[in-house]
Amino acid sequence: MATEAISVRVPARSTGHDLRAVKVVLHREMLRFVNDRTRMLSMLMQPVLWLFVMGTGLGSLVQGAIPGIDYRTFMYPGMISMTVIMTGMFSAGSIVWDREFGFLREMLVAPVSRGAIVVGKCLGGAIVATGQGVVILAMAGLVGVPYSVTLMVTLLAEMFLAAFTITAFGVMLAARMKNMQTFFGLMQMAIMPMMFLSGAMFPLANLPSWLHVLTVVNPMTYAVDPMRAAVFSHLDVPAQVNAVLNPGVRWFDFQVPVPLELGIVAALGVVLLGVGIAEFRRAE
Repeated sequence: MATEAISVRVPARSTGHDLRAVKVVLHREMLRFVNDRTRMLSMLMQPVLWLFVMGTGLGSLVQGAIPGIDYRTFMYPGMISMTVIMTGMFSAGSIVWDREFGFLREMLVAPVSRGAIVVGKCLGGAIVATGQGVVILAMAGLVGVPYSVTLMVTLLAEMFLAAFTITAFGVMLAARMKNMQTFFGLMQMAIMPMMFLSGAMFPLANLPSWLHVLTVVNPMTYAVDPMRAAVFSHLDVPAQVNAVLNPGVRWFDFQVPVPLELGIVAALGVVLLGVGIAEFRRAE
């Protein structure tokens, strides 16, 4: 008895399919985050502790040197950056989780490009991290930062840009990793030096030459400094204090303008996204 072959038609890939894939991955990232309240709280605890405990302690030591401003006001943009960076990296790490438990395999056999999956993951991580940063924005008044509409919108845009770039960096790291322990170990090794060398917790003025070089080559410096510039533009502080706490970034005698700093972060995000897509396509 002859058996008839059953043909299976696989839909061809198209831009429409890819856009729907981006939407599905993005939506899944948001649902995963909203439903994990423990993760939401844990991501907020570290920057809040740094801002209100460490910031208060350090402020008591330097209050005589920076009259007219609370040291926690200086640390505030850095704590926004810390929140965004940690949340974005954890969102990127979910790729490793999906690989371990099989969901990633289901996405890979779908008739969509792997690039669409990566873009959806990066956008989802960026939106989730920005949403987490909004909670820190709500605390602005507690540390002497005004609730200016212009300032809040500027910080939101800069947060999203930094979140997208750091999520793309995390996706690039996670693309070919097999277990969560390896990813989180590498994440800590990469993120902690970047945070400490970004000027999030100490001013960039009057640093030793070796430390100045490390801050200048650190990509996260160019994400933190525009946020601090935006905050200080809405504060009334003495000129000498502003020069110490908000000196900006200098390349030798060249003062790097904020638009160029944001351009560096955006360009880095695009490059990391491209590398992440390439790594993802080569991954099994």
